[in-house]
This record gives sequence, structure tokens and C-alpha cells, in this order.
Amino acid sequence: MFILGLRSYNFNMNVKIPEISDQLYKEDILAVMENKYSTLGSVWVSHQMEWCNGVYSSFKDHDKFLIVIFLVNKTLDFYSRNFVKMTYEEFYSKDTVEIEKFNIAEIAEALNIPKETTRRKILELTNIGAIKKIKKKIIIDRSKFYYSKPVDSIKRVSRFLTTLSELCKEEKILPKNITSEELELVIKDNFSYIWKLYYEVQIPMLISYKKIFEDIETFHIFGICAVNEHLNARKISRNYLNRDEFFKFIFAVNEVQGINAMSISDITSIPRATVIRKLKKLVNQKILTIDAKKHYKLTDSFSNKLKPLQRNIFVKLADFSTKVFNLVVLSKNLDNKKKKYK
Repeated sequence: MFILGLRSYNFNMNVKIPEISDQLYKEDILAVMENKYSTLGSVWVSHQMEWCNGVYSSFKDHDKFLIVIFLVNKTLDFYSRNFVKMTYEEFYSKDTVEIEKFNIAEIAEALNIPKETTRRKILELTNIGAIKKIKKKIIIDRSKFYYSKPVDSIKRVSRFLTTLSELCKEEKILPKNITSEELELVIKDNFSYIWKLYYEVQIPMLISYKKIFEDIETFHIFGICAVNEHLNARKISRNYLNRDEFFKFIFAVNEVQGINAMSISDITSIPRATVIRKLKKLVNQKILTIDAKKHYKLTDSFSNKLKPLQRNIFVKLADFSTKVFNLVVLSKNLDNKKKKYK
């Protein structure tokens, strides 16, 4: 009996485990993202603005949603530190999420929001029941504000990652591309961990742009103009261009059309009067230009000023993408193990 058990044990020990040499590296992924920017850029910035539209829709206030996801991410970080993994279904099995104790000063400093503004917005969130204290627990109650599960965000992230995987395959970094379906499954199976990584890209991104544009609403409006130019430029040029080449192309080609205030308002749900006021400010600051048809476009000089910030965001995005890809590779190896055990 002992010998038979030992033989069985040795058979299982011979099962192939993930090899360190098979892992992907952030530096390689980042190089692909930057060198093939013309393909990836439009996919990513489109996702970002769709996500910002959802952010605004929750409270008609970007900062309030930023506070909420900052607090939720502290919970996701708690799960990660304590080796707790929750699937998508488990995480959204109820409307409430328990969060850790917080103080106004910590949130204000972390999110670059004035302390008194932070205090007022948290009070407003408490008044509508979005933040509650129940005995010793503090919870976020998602049923008390407009909040949709991130089904579309997961699909868009998966679409971006599968496009990136195809480019990585071309560069022989990956043996084959990873499908959107595979990515969606891995994200949902490892939701609490991956969404923590995702928020660690998104939250600093919003804070960084807020410092430049003074408020997230202005950045949101500017971002729609940027997305419009990315998509129009992508229709004209099918060549692989790096980030610098792509932006030179945008400013050199007259066919790249701008976008008007009404369209921006319709896309973002930000009131038209607010959009017009913010656009006027952006034109006065020479961040945008306006033509005779009242179409708004980016200026070359300001886009150059954004390059260091965009680079930092791409570094974070490359780190996120690499960790997800490595998780997919690991999941495939584990699936192979399960088959051998049967």
C-alpha cells in the first residue's frame, strides 16, 4: 500500500509546473505598447473615456466616485495582503462592501482634493446612504447610487489586452495570442486581485490629470477631444507608428476632424453649458484650438507637455498587462495539471 501510494505521489510530482523562464517582463510589454502605439492607443483611450463616462454618471461628480473607489480599493488591497481571492460573482453577490476605517486628511492628501471639500463630499455620500456605519462596520452601499457592475469595463479591458497579446505574438514575446474570452474568464476568476491592479492604474491616472487640468471634469472633456482624434487618425493610417510618430501624424494631416461641444456633452452627459465653459477655458490656455465650424482639436505644443505623464501611465499599464498575462499563462498550466491528475 505504501509503495503504491509513493508511486502515485512521484507521478504527480512529475507534473509540469510553471517555469520562471516562461514569464513575461514589463519592459518587453512596454516596448511593444510604445512602438505599436497607433494600434493600441485608440483602443486604450477609448476605454478610458468610456470608463470616465461611467465615473461621472454615478454621482454627476467625478470626485465623489473617486473617493468611493479609493475606499473600495483599500478593501481590495486588504484582501490581497491577506491572501483572500474573490471571484466577480462573489464580490457582487451583495450590494454592500465593507471598508476599513478612514480619515478625511488621508483621503484629501491621497486624492488631491481640499480637506473641506473632501469632508463635504463624504457627508453628502453619507446623507444618501452610499457610506454607512453599522455597529463597528463601515460599508459602501452600491444600491444607494447609480452603479453598474463593470461588465463593459471587463470586456473593454479584455479587448485591449487581446490586441496587445496579438502584437506580443508578432514580436515573439508570446507563443500565441490570448483571446478576449480567456481574458474575461481570468479577470472574473481573480476579480478582487485584478481589479485592485486596475484601480492602481486608474486612480493615479485621474489624480495626475487633475493636477494638470485643475479638475477631472475639464480633463474628461479634453479626453473626448483626444479620443476623437485618435479614432479618426487610426482610420486614415493603418501603419504601425510609435507614440511620437502617431502624434506627429495627427497634427500633420488635415483630414483628422475635430469635435463640437454638443457631441462632447452627449457623449459625457456633462451639461452643454458646462462643456462650453470648459472648452473656452481650454482654448484660452492654448490646450485646444477651435476652427470655423466650432470643432475642437488638440494643440501640438500642449500634447508635447503631456508626454512625461503619458509615459508614466503607460509604465503602470504595462505592469498591469504583464501581471494579467502571467496569470493567464499560470492558469493554463494549472488547467493542464488538472487534466493530468484525472
